[in-house]
Amino acid sequence: MQATGRSIRNAAAHAIRAVGVALLVIAATPRPGGGAEIIAPKKMRALGTIDTRFQSYNVEMVEVTGGRFWKPYAQGDGRRDRYAYRPPLDLANARLRKLAAALGPAYLRVSGTWANATFFADTDSTPAAPPAGFNTVLGRTQWRGVLDFARAADAEIVTSFAVSPGSRDSDGAWTPDQAQRLVDFTRSLGSRIAAAEFMNEPTLAANNGAPVGYDANAYGRDFKLFRAWMKRASPETLIAGPGSVGDAAPPSATGIHTRDLLAASGPGLDRISYHHYNTLSPRCGMHDDPARALSGDWFSRTDVALAVYRGLRDEFEPGKPIWLTETADAACGGNPWDATFLDTFRYLDQLGRLARAGAQVVMHNTLAGSDYGMLDERTFRPRPNYWAALLWHRLMGTTVLDPRMASTRAIHAYAHCHPATKGAASALLINTSQHRSRAVTLAVRADRYTLRARRLQSASVQLNGTTLALTDSDNLPRLPPRTAPAGQIRLPPASITFLVMQNVAACR
Repeated sequence: MQATGRSIRNAAAHAIRAVGVALLVIAATPRPGGGAEIIAPKKMRALGTIDTRFQSYNVEMVEVTGGRFWKPYAQGDGRRDRYAYRPPLDLANARLRKLAAALGPAYLRVSGTWANATFFADTDSTPAAPPAGFNTVLGRTQWRGVLDFARAADAEIVTSFAVSPGSRDSDGAWTPDQAQRLVDFTRSLGSRIAAAEFMNEPTLAANNGAPVGYDANAYGRDFKLFRAWMKRASPETLIAGPGSVGDAAPPSATGIHTRDLLAASGPGLDRISYHHYNTLSPRCGMHDDPARALSGDWFSRTDVALAVYRGLRDEFEPGKPIWLTETADAACGGNPWDATFLDTFRYLDQLGRLARAGAQVVMHNTLAGSDYGMLDERTFRPRPNYWAALLWHRLMGTTVLDPRMASTRAIHAYAHCHPATKGAASALLINTSQHRSRAVTLAVRADRYTLRARRLQSASVQLNGTTLALTDSDNLPRLPPRTAPAGQIRLPPASITFLVMQNVAACR
């Protein structure tokens, strides 16, 4: 997402004020007389399922082509210039591929604001400058690198297409020439595009590369052309959309509202997609207090956004699966703490509550770009969110359970069947209190994985007391659990704990 101009800051401010402070909790009856909550796997029941590629990620188009992307805070505070030039991301890097593969299967979304005005040069020689009506050039070699990376990472491609003035006919209508070339070249290499959004964030069209004055009616006309072309040219590709952002704000704050887009385009989506950020980073004018990052208000913003798009889905495309195709803590490259353990609480809580609510796919922005990347963009070394993602991938399967314990303001509880061990379930318990430990009672023994950090805004994280890092041979370390016997256990302050239990009837 590229947020520019006063309208984007206004949209964020309206959205933030619209968010209630109530935290949605799992319904359960507290134990008589109080005391520790009981985790009893025999009482857990299935709530639903999620996509096998539920936990996914973005590599922005500008990372593939090279260009000016959000400047990391280490290079300056961004007040004078929000952006810094990056050469194309080295998608052939062995470490990057190994770490991405450890999260597979996943969806790899290559899109973002810059994709709206990217020219695909379907030749062996890439022009030095884009043609009129485009801002950036994507070469064959670069796109081949994306496809090779996706195969190595067990990732399916999700993308969007250029909608800038260069992609239009003399009447201003969208033409599929550029999209056709990309689809054909992808197919010629034995690959495919699994899903596509027509454009990135049409609700912010005025700042996203679309023609001047682009509105919902123009989108409706173009989307119908896109849909008809897609059905002919790539019928195996899922059509996702609209890929909107900002609808928790009043329509006037963003200029275009998703309701108007869906009304103008008519039915024809296979997946309802949207974007969500809790806030904007200081690069785009917001200066949030990191003390709020563990609050119920901060976490519940995920619910507020989902409720808006689920309501629109029910009205215009009933029954279609919902995908969150771009998300992180803060748009515009992330907040200063997004590369630290402090954001890991939001990241895992977001996965837990969206899975529980029935969202099918969540694509984190980004894998390795700017401060919200799961990996450092220079070294590709894991940040705390990557280690959390790895544990989620290994422990939380596609069947979502009711953990049968009450969430509170301090403890957030989620549970899934284990992805690899039949009959096993994993509970995720997040203690957001910075000063108090919390007690829970296990009805059975469990394997325990607890994440903590010496400081909340630390770039490193510990698993069961051991700092996580790649080995000397650049491999992922073993992630051994500790045994938690049946009975009362304590969750340390500001900690995240996974508990794996056996003989769960709902998971057999």
